[in-house]
Amino acid sequence: MSDVEIITDGGRRRRWSAAEKLRIVEETLDERASISVVARCNGVAPNLHYRWRRLMLEGGSVAVTGDDEVTSNKLVRQMEDRIRELERQLGRKTLEIEILKEALDKARPKKPMWLAPSPLKDGFR
Repeated sequence: MSDVEIITDGGRRRRWSAAEKLRIVEETLDERASISVVARCNGVAPNLHYRWRRLMLEGGSVAVTGDDEVTSNKLVRQMEDRIRELERQLGRKTLEIEILKEALDKARPKKPMWLAPSPLKDGFR
C-alpha cells in the first residue's frame, strides 16, 4: 500500500509573498519537476501555480509580485496607434467646427432686422 497524505483546508485564504511565489515557480522551470507535484508539496492549488507561472513568464517577477495581468508590447503599440488615430480625428473635427462657425458668422446678415410690432394688445398674449 502507498502512503496517503490528507490535506485539510485551514479555513483561511493564505497570502503568499512575492519571494515565496518566485521560489515556488522557479522549482518547476527546470522542466523535470511536475507543476502539480511542486504545487502540492508547497500547499498551493495547481491552478494558482499555473497562473503564477504564466504571469512570471509573460511579465517577469513584477507581474507575480503585483498578481496583475500583463499587457504585451504588441498590444501597447496597438493601443498607442489607436490613440494617435483618435487624436487625429479629434483635431480634424475641431477644425471643421471652427470653419463652420466662421461660415455661420459670415452668412448672418450684417444689418439688424427690425421686428414688426405685434397687432395684439398688451392684455392678449
